[in-house]
Amino acid sequence: MPIKIPDQLPALAVLANENIFVMSEHRAVNQDIRPMQVAILNLMPNKIEAEIQILRMLSNTPLQINIEFVRLNLNESKNTPKAHLDAFYCLFDDIKHKHYDGLIVTGAPLGQLDYEQVRYWEKIKQVFDWANTNVTSTMYSCWAAHAALYHFYDINRNLRQEKLSGVYHHHTRDYMEPLTRGFDETFKVPHSRYGEVPLNVYHNQPELTVLADSPQAGAYLIKTNDKKHVFVTGHPEYDASTLQDEYERDINAGVDSQVPIDYFPGNDPQQTPTNSWRSHGCLLFSNWLNYYVYQITPYQLEQE
Repeated sequence: MPIKIPDQLPALAVLANENIFVMSEHRAVNQDIRPMQVAILNLMPNKIEAEIQILRMLSNTPLQINIEFVRLNLNESKNTPKAHLDAFYCLFDDIKHKHYDGLIVTGAPLGQLDYEQVRYWEKIKQVFDWANTNVTSTMYSCWAAHAALYHFYDINRNLRQEKLSGVYHHHTRDYMEPLTRGFDETFKVPHSRYGEVPLNVYHNQPELTVLADSPQAGAYLIKTNDKKHVFVTGHPEYDASTLQDEYERDINAGVDSQVPIDYFPGNDPQQTPTNSWRSHGCLLFSNWLNYYVYQITPYQLEQE
């Protein structure tokens, strides 16, 4: 079964052209099954690009999933048309009475700010606490992962002088863990962030387990023992060109940025990068939906 998204969402046509099976709302209403209810809190400036990337990752599951896009307030994005936001997004305050099988909280371009400096920090804390009681399992990405770790466990990140940017080799640490089932011993993931938390900090927190890490990029995949929270510090959803776009944007803005590590062929920004991480990204999202959401969530969500 595919993911179900609104009929007019731009991602529908993009994914269909990639031969990815998605289902429109019109077709989905005729199926007599209990689909998974998954909310996506999209904090990225270019929300349409993030939508496509995340939906692509969610599309390789046999489960039918109803997707609901969420935003924090009415005036949070200058890079996405208002008509798009009004048509496809609901406000958190309008859905916080509901229960969901899964929640994905995206990253945000806030890596160099202290959390209390973020203008919607109080609101995002409300979301984190709400998810703890109203969602079966939540996946936090990049900035959201570090922000949630700070909120729940008082684990604060260190800020690097230079952005960690590139494609890094990672090691799978627990082959019996359902979330990494099917992973190779080593695999690649893109990272793009300033924040980092030393591995020993995670190891000293008994409620957390590091499932995959990198010698250069540190902890990548962390879970809570009750499976309610999954923290992903990298970007397995990125397209082949995303790091290139970020690098060129920084250069054009006058930022002295290093070339992303192990990304361009021959370390030459004039060469076209290729995607070497998509298979493990899709597997991570599929495993999360199956083992951390579908296998655990109650049939009646209001019973949670």
